[in-house]
Amino acid sequence: MGEILIRQEEGQDSRRRTVSFSSETPYRRYFGMEILDHAEGAVDLGRLNTVGVLLFNHDVDRVVGRVIRAWLENNRGMAEVEFDTDEDAEKVFSKVQSGTLKTTSVRYRVDSWEEVRAGATSADGRFTGPCSIARRWTPMEISIVSVPADHTVGVGRADENTGTPDLSAYERQIQVNKNTFRR
Repeated sequence: MGEILIRQEEGQDSRRRTVSFSSETPYRRYFGMEILDHAEGAVDLGRLNTVGVLLFNHDVDRVVGRVIRAWLENNRGMAEVEFDTDEDAEKVFSKVQSGTLKTTSVRYRVDSWEEVRAGATSADGRFTGPCSIARRWTPMEISIVSVPADHTVGVGRADENTGTPDLSAYERQIQVNKNTFRR
């Protein structure tokens, strides 16, 4: 979910880039606000570090590279990726180099959720509800995307401190919706 933090690795001609692919920025899903926990032990990076691929727009038929290694840093999912040299990968890589494509996303599986009701605080005291926190989750793939869910990650985004958005507007809207449907 996010924007490609592309730091170029190993010289001008390298096809390797460092990308941020996830953060703790809340994102509105059909069920409400979702947060991906990045605390110690929350993210299982084993799959990315053994068979991780880089896709274009989450299309499993458009593999444009591989994940060299993945790690967590400053409450973000980070990865060093390498673009392939085939025609499809070259087209995407060219757009990344030019800055046209600068966002990333992650497909993931959630193994454990914490539901936090409106006004309540999460078990670790880090988040205020209403929200659903993915407490144990596994990234399945990283994608270069044209339209990200999380705009705070991607190319050149590892060092930015974007902060956590104020959820009070969301909380007010949820209360308005509840009051409207009670009538």
